[in-house]
Amino acid sequence: MQEEEKVKWRQYKARVVEELRSNRDLYAKRYAYALVDTDKRIGDYVFNNIDHPEEHNLYELLAILRFFKMLDRNDWKPKRVKLFFKFYEMLRFSGINGRRRYKLTPVQAFQFGNIYGFARKSDGRRLIRTAYLFVPRKYSKTTSCAALAVYDMLLGDNNAEAYVGANSYDQAKICFDEIRNIMLDMDPREKHFRVNREKITFKDRGRNSLIQCLTANARTKDGLFASLVIMDEYAQARNTAGKNGADLKNVLTTSMGPRKEPLTIIITTASDVVDGPFAQELVGVKKILREELEDDTTFAALFMPDVDDEEDDPRTWSKVQPHLGVTVQPDYYEWQYREALKSAENMMAFRTKLLNIFAINEQKRWFGREKAKELCRGFNIDTVQGRPECAVSFDLSVHDDFSAVTYLLYASFNKCFYAYTDYYFPDGALRGHPNEQLYQEWHKMGYLKFCKGDKVDVKMIANDILSKAKILNIIRIGYDQYKSRDLVNILSSLGGKNALTPYSQTYGSFNLPVESFEMLAYENPPKIIMNDNPINVFCLTNCVLDEDHLENKKPIKYSQYMKIDGVITTLMCIGLMSSYER
Repeated sequence: MQEEEKVKWRQYKARVVEELRSNRDLYAKRYAYALVDTDKRIGDYVFNNIDHPEEHNLYELLAILRFFKMLDRNDWKPKRVKLFFKFYEMLRFSGINGRRRYKLTPVQAFQFGNIYGFARKSDGRRLIRTAYLFVPRKYSKTTSCAALAVYDMLLGDNNAEAYVGANSYDQAKICFDEIRNIMLDMDPREKHFRVNREKITFKDRGRNSLIQCLTANARTKDGLFASLVIMDEYAQARNTAGKNGADLKNVLTTSMGPRKEPLTIIITTASDVVDGPFAQELVGVKKILREELEDDTTFAALFMPDVDDEEDDPRTWSKVQPHLGVTVQPDYYEWQYREALKSAENMMAFRTKLLNIFAINEQKRWFGREKAKELCRGFNIDTVQGRPECAVSFDLSVHDDFSAVTYLLYASFNKCFYAYTDYYFPDGALRGHPNEQLYQEWHKMGYLKFCKGDKVDVKMIANDILSKAKILNIIRIGYDQYKSRDLVNILSSLGGKNALTPYSQTYGSFNLPVESFEMLAYENPPKIIMNDNPINVFCLTNCVLDEDHLENKKPIKYSQYMKIDGVITTLMCIGLMSSYER
């Protein structure tokens, strides 16, 4: 994350804390019916957030603030909350000492209170339709959510259909097996329930409700009529060729139309699937908590570090894991962090599963942030003297993201390459973009050029290249022939025809530039310098080095919005320079 982004989120949290603290007494009086009268544990959790904000992340605090605003906008049904709490605490769950009953913790009381307490003013129907519980491993999310399925089967619609789904059969069975065990504990001789390996139904004719375990092969799941959907470890779902990772969830949720009080529960921990359906949904969920999107039917409990939290700090561990010392042993995080230091694989598991942040294996990342920042140093291309030879390459994104143009020079006096990259983005595509705030900051600081309209302005880019040609001897202009027709035509008509050179985007075309860039970057001092632009650092740290079956290397981005365009154009320039014959 760039420093300017960190500053923004620090200030944002400070404003939220100030609002909560300044209204604390008002909240205690006005909302006592929900905070104390319904169940004191709800108030305990809420006021612990307000009184100790340093122990809670921004999105926890935003959920508290939203809770108060939703109490103003909607009805609150304390009897429904108390009924679920009583039901939950009657059930016996598995544990290290055998099956036993558990009291809801304050954080669980707040979560389930939100889900079952809010109702629409118009007709009294339950308000929350979708709930996201984004928490670290061993929070007891899967076990506790098993109670929701049992509750729906016994006290929901007469024909309730509760489904437990996951990306893999083994994962779906973890939650479903807990449900099976609860049902068998209630009815050990199966007088009332038929408990099979993947399905639970009533033997009695009085109810037609069921609970079923499903996996990601969603094609065979049409004809369902879901009342409750529990998606377990949804962050593991991947988008692959011919298959959307959200297929199962979509099949189930689109079957809920006639239900008066449908409920979808997403319970998951972060993963290395940084471009999967959950990672994309999480962007929207955060916007709801920030009130950038309006949706009172969604509840979200998101546990993760704040921007300045160190991963080796016990205070961070207790912030991200609200059940540290409850369902997780007090020394567990310390032990796991020591294990994480032994290998990159262990560290990735610690970050994704215990800190609950999306991450990729650092060994796969081409350049870390410190090295990337070392390569990006200040030099002003507009002050270049003597009109040196220069290779130019551009990579265009028509509408959805930024475009890059790189100018590569070679200085014989110090045998060093200098790469200067300009970045462009159409301002009409900014609103609602996942990187909207970041791009706004970059533009304000002069690092990102905005084009008017909904698509990139190729005339603007052409004029910038022609302007640079007055001080640079442009010997080659590389481009991707499948994405650059309009700009190529403009440059050709303006006298650049002889310099224009299509550059293949195959792995074989990038292997030599990749190896050359690495060699230059790791010289002491480095023999390739990029202009001091945080977008260059952004692109470098987003690169994952991939190999084809012939061991040709090419950097690829590790998720949709983690752009690498400036790196690609720099490598294209190196390729053009290496093949140029004087």
